Amino acid sequence: MKKSVFLGALTVAGLTAGAAAAATLDDVKARGTLNCGVTTGLVGFAAPDANGEWQGFDVSVCRAVAAAVLGDPTAVEFVPTTGKTRFTALASGEIDLLARNTTWTFSRDTDLKFDFVGVNYYDGQGFMVPKALGVTSAKELDGATVCIQTGTTTELNLADFFRTNNIEYTPVPIETNAEAQPLYLEGACDVYTTDASGLAATRAAFENPGEHVILPEIISKEPLGPLVRHGDNDWGDIASWTLMALIAAEEYGITSANIEEMSAGTNNPEINRILGTEGELGAMIGLDAEWAKRAIAAGGNYGEIFAKNIGEETPVGLARGLNAQWTDGGLLYAPPFR
Repeated sequence: MKKSVFLGALTVAGLTAGAAAAATLDDVKARGTLNCGVTTGLVGFAAPDANGEWQGFDVSVCRAVAAAVLGDPTAVEFVPTTGKTRFTALASGEIDLLARNTTWTFSRDTDLKFDFVGVNYYDGQGFMVPKALGVTSAKELDGATVCIQTGTTTELNLADFFRTNNIEYTPVPIETNAEAQPLYLEGACDVYTTDASGLAATRAAFENPGEHVILPEIISKEPLGPLVRHGDNDWGDIASWTLMALIAAEEYGITSANIEEMSAGTNNPEINRILGTEGELGAMIGLDAEWAKRAIAAGGNYGEIFAKNIGEETPVGLARGLNAQWTDGGLLYAPPFR
């Protein structure tokens, strides 16, 4: 009997949580702002500028969703989260969307009850060391002290790599990237390990970035993307297709410069459907016809966002690599808008 009562309570709790989650779109509209979880500060991905305005690659996803839903890319409340606090913030409803260089994994998708809405950066874990250390490979790090963020896949991957290669290390646990930087620069750890994109962003913030080397080994797959709560399918669809609109816009040549001209209509039905001049796609997700147009106009298409925040002409200096369009040998591929 006690077991039956317990299971019944779980069922009711699950239904209640699902109902609450399903109301996220309504909550965001009523509030007039999108609560978006981001990192505590990572150059190029999410960090306040000199005026205190959040800027970055992940920030642009938040702004695109706000533009699609609320018609205003600035209607975002950015909530800084650490590797430990990000999931609690999302599960509790403190944030509506988490866009914080977070790896899509089996357990996060199932056990933690989240839904990843896509991949906005294909990454992998790497290692950064001072050039003066004279190390050219991660396999030469036997006995090293390693700064590592707790509560991340990075922590688990590190243990796997050193165990597989039969070498020893001493972890130096840290909470945030901001905490890791001074420790690493002061020599409290020989190595800093995180996603390779994060290493490039961290190095870009150093006074003398040329004194540090990112080693060639990439030891994991880290598909990074935004996520929402389980049971929130309608909201998840909006976040997912907003990201897909940014990716598709690059493929079809829709840019922040020509979007108004293209919105007048083209001879390409796919472009017309994306921009809302043909079909009824917006109505299918509870939005108006110009939701995707607003999302793209907020910061440009995927390629524009990449180039502005983390591309080769920025201090972060990342090449497109796997994050190129499928037509250019990369992995980016948006499903059809029809």
